[in-house]
Amino acid sequence: MNEIATINPTGAQIDAPETMPHSIEAEQQLLGAILTNNDIYDRVSSIIGPHHFYDPVHARIYEIAAARIAKNNLASPVTLKAFMEDDEGLKELGGAAYLARLAGAAVSSFAVRDYAQMIYDLAVRRDLIRLGRDISAKAAKVAVDSEPREQIVEAEQALYKIAEQGQAESGFVSFLKAVTDAVNVANAAYQREGGLAGISTGLIDMDRKLGGLHKSDLLILAGRPSMGKTSLATNVAFNIAKAYKRGIRHDGTEGTIEGGVVGFYSLEMSAEQLAARILSEAAEVPSEQIRKGDMTEAEFRRFVEAAKSLEACPLYIDDTPALPISQLAARARRLKRTHGLDVLMVDYLQLVRPATAKDSRVNEVSEITQGLKAIAKELDIPVIALSQLSRQVESREDKRPQLSDLRESGSIEQDADVVMFVYREEYYKEREKPGEHDLEKMAIWQEEMERLHGKAEVVIGKQRHGPIGTVELSFEGRFTRFGNLVKPWQQGGEDF
Repeated sequence: MNEIATINPTGAQIDAPETMPHSIEAEQQLLGAILTNNDIYDRVSSIIGPHHFYDPVHARIYEIAAARIAKNNLASPVTLKAFMEDDEGLKELGGAAYLARLAGAAVSSFAVRDYAQMIYDLAVRRDLIRLGRDISAKAAKVAVDSEPREQIVEAEQALYKIAEQGQAESGFVSFLKAVTDAVNVANAAYQREGGLAGISTGLIDMDRKLGGLHKSDLLILAGRPSMGKTSLATNVAFNIAKAYKRGIRHDGTEGTIEGGVVGFYSLEMSAEQLAARILSEAAEVPSEQIRKGDMTEAEFRRFVEAAKSLEACPLYIDDTPALPISQLAARARRLKRTHGLDVLMVDYLQLVRPATAKDSRVNEVSEITQGLKAIAKELDIPVIALSQLSRQVESREDKRPQLSDLRESGSIEQDADVVMFVYREEYYKEREKPGEHDLEKMAIWQEEMERLHGKAEVVIGKQRHGPIGTVELSFEGRFTRFGNLVKPWQQGGEDF
């Protein structure tokens, strides 16, 4: 089996045009080194797994050795022999004597990481060849139910998986791994002194209620027009991007340690309008003055300084209108691959198009919410989608929104991990202003307006992993800015 193959200049063996790229020698050297010195396994386990080996017998040797080392047991030709005595593949190679030859032929341990990287790279090449053949076969087969556009998205998705994991399919995950991941998340929160397991929104009370924005969660932020949905979303996006820091995480890998890279799909407003809103908040210059260019010299200087400080913020805006959900997913994958991606925002859900036209609007929205949840899980990031509320809110005495007010609510409510509503009572009270002649009513109205001025609520109507309830925020309409509300008992105490 090993003698027939010819070796090309790169060291990868190719015996015929249809043979996949591989290197039996690199696999033998790596396994020999591990069987000679078990400590080497720790240096290569983060790079490769059993599925990266070309020879199935080598894959089984690696898997059994890894299982024994993980239990602090010795993995050597003698101990592995007991587990592989009935292995037909190993018998073909010479049985237990092959294991002894592997250990005896191991040259040195200093090059093992290079061998591991080579095995991994060749495995990725094989995955790419398989994927290329699949794409070619699908494209050649002209079928009504397989549109070329869909095939492009599918191919991009498969390529993304290979780029991220080095394998086309992840399959089942053992419960042990799932438990370990859960403990790591809890540990990360504990290390932050009982803080957050997720990404901070920059709004203290909201963070306390949600525990931050959790990976793979779909969060719906809903509200009637003029409640400030987009403002709250841009505030949170800006807070996360502004706090972005990269470094070594608790698990030893490099990545985001604070804040995050934010992708913002603005299907309603242009990128320039959205940027003006964020600048208005950062520079404390009313957005209508920015739009008209009506600023004092001091305000303009603040505006320019804010623009300079925001240049480095990792906030990426896509303002393509009426994006289909499949394109939205493909662009998010591309952004993660090129710049990284920690949080994705969609403004707003009802403006996203389904991949294919459905017989009813409810089914279309269902496909969109399922697609957004799939993006959150696949890219392992929180996705925040804004949503409109139906008009039935306006006809009620109490205008505080509830779950049943969500448009096409069934699927949104079902697929979302968190559903939040933005509510500003001040907005409705303003429209109830009595006539100037009724002094008594006017006095009561003014008192109410003073109480409500600059306050907003975020009503958490559903939270899969935490409590529901209301979060009070401050709202400055001139700068379209939400902030932390200082409670009366906090006056003169903590600085929020």
